[in-house]
Amino acid sequence: MSGLTVKRLVAGYGGDPVLREVDFEVQEGGLLAVLGPSGCGKTTLLRVLAGFHPASSGEVWLGERQLTADVPPERRGIGIVPQEGALFPHLSVAGNVGFGLRRGERGARVEELLDLVGLSGFGARMPGELSGGQAQRVALARALAPRPGVVLLDEPFSALDAGLREELRADVRATLRSAGATALLVTHDQEEALGMADLVAVLRDGAVAQLARPQTIYSSPADLGVALFVGEAVTFSGIARSGLVRTPLGTLPVSGEGHGTVLLRPEQLILGTDGVPSIVEDVLFHGHDASVLLRLADGTRVRSRVQGGVTGRAGDTVAVSVNGTALFFGDMP
Repeated sequence: MSGLTVKRLVAGYGGDPVLREVDFEVQEGGLLAVLGPSGCGKTTLLRVLAGFHPASSGEVWLGERQLTADVPPERRGIGIVPQEGALFPHLSVAGNVGFGLRRGERGARVEELLDLVGLSGFGARMPGELSGGQAQRVALARALAPRPGVVLLDEPFSALDAGLREELRADVRATLRSAGATALLVTHDQEEALGMADLVAVLRDGAVAQLARPQTIYSSPADLGVALFVGEAVTFSGIARSGLVRTPLGTLPVSGEGHGTVLLRPEQLILGTDGVPSIVEDVLFHGHDASVLLRLADGTRVRSRVQGGVTGRAGDTVAVSVNGTALFFGDMP
């Protein structure tokens, strides 16, 4: 196994750049999530790494080996888990997993990988007999079979229902770690990226807006755009003076001066008997937590996210206080 390094990567179509000097490094055995909205360059990045699309400039290194444009996909040492599995329908599960292996090494390696992904005994089944989650496990086993330097995961959970997605994310993460695999996950799902990856690269307009640990991306975003993209937010316009800014939720301490945007996460809004009076407008129950939609005394509407059961209902009066530190992003000159 080996790490993946991308340096000043530029790529596009017809002379129009899609990737603009992208830089990142995935340590050996690490998992990097490339997170971004549709059109930011995620798919182009994956295609360039896999060898399906040429780079205009820049470098891609797999360990000590540079993957130049003349290295074809089959010689790159990169495995791919595409959306919806994309299994060969005419081959059995064992046939799919062992497709890229020499005949003499298929048997033991296929059994080893099926056991690793929790599908021991499924070798004789056909793809049409599998559930969506099972098909993605087979696709992962197939990608790992030739012991690639890097595994690319192209939004592999997007076609699955919510409950199965969460379960499979945890299983795939555990499988990659057990295999010692270096991996890159391409996704537009913030929860998926923050929950699975060791590092997250937020891609915006073809460039990396921030590269950091998931906790840092969420709690200390590089700018307002990143902050709004990686999670729910409650925002107010304000003027910071001497480290304080007035908001509808009271005067809050911040780092920064001048005109800008104050940002809080919904879980920082605490409902109780102390704080700013507000009226509950609605309660949206999510199972593991709930969103409480509130109207403050001045008419401002905000959202609080609370754990556990919610006894409040529309029309109730509650008080809102702020827990933790607010973020402040000064207006661009």
